[in-house]
Amino acid sequence: MAKSKYNRVLLKLSGESFCKPGGFGIDGAELKSIAERITEICKLGPQVAIVVGGGNFLRGENFSQLCKIPRNTADYMGMLATIINACALQETLEKLGQPTRVLSAIEVSAMCEPFIRRRAFRHLEQGRVAILAGGTGNPFFTTDTCAALRASELDADLLIKATKVEGVYSDDPEKNPDAELFEELSYDDVLKKNLRVMDHSAISLCRDNNIPIIVLNIFEKGNITKALCGEQVGTIIC
Repeated sequence: MAKSKYNRVLLKLSGESFCKPGGFGIDGAELKSIAERITEICKLGPQVAIVVGGGNFLRGENFSQLCKIPRNTADYMGMLATIINACALQETLEKLGQPTRVLSAIEVSAMCEPFIRRRAFRHLEQGRVAILAGGTGNPFFTTDTCAALRASELDADLLIKATKVEGVYSDDPEKNPDAELFEELSYDDVLKKNLRVMDHSAISLCRDNNIPIIVLNIFEKGNITKALCGEQVGTIIC
C-alpha cells in the first residue's frame, strides 16, 4: 500500500463540499463521499486534522450585507454553521470506523470539545481525526485563514485545500474556457497575481511557516493518494 510522505496533514473543506453544486445544507451522499475520501487519507498513514467551512448554510460577510445584521454577529452565526458540518462529518466518519473528535474555537460543550492545542495533538497521536470547528473563534476571519492558523499551530507538513475544481487557474474556468491551470506557484506569485485561491492572510501565514499548500479536486479518484505520496496533482503553492 502507498504511504504518505507527510506526517501531519491539515485538510481544508469548504462548506459547499457538503452539498450538491448550487445546493444548500447537507446532502447525505455528498457527506458520505467526503468521509470516504478522508478515510483514504488516514489509511496512508499521516495524522489528519480538518478545518471545515460553513458556506453551505451561511457566509457571515454576505449575510451581514443582505440582512443588515452586524458583521460580528453574522460571523459568529457562520462559526456555528461550521460546527453543524463538523458534527455531521464526525458521525459519518465514525460509522466508517474512523475515530474522530470535534474541537471548537467557540464553546458548545454539549456537542464538542474546546480547541486546546495540546489536546488536539493528543487526539492526532492516538490516530483520531481532529475536526477543528468554529473558525478562529473571532469575527472578520475566514476559515481559510483558520486553516493556515491551525496548520501553523499544529506543525502540519502540508495544507490541502479540497475543492471541486482541478487546482488554481488564472481565471474562473467556468466563465473562461481559456483559463490556465497552474501546476506550481510560489506564495508570492499568488499574492502578486491576486489569485483568489485563499485569503492573502492565509497565504502569508503558510509562507511564514513554510507550509506547502496543495489545491486539488477531492472528488477526482486517486488525487489524495497522489498528493500525499508526492506526485504531481492539482496546484502546489510553496
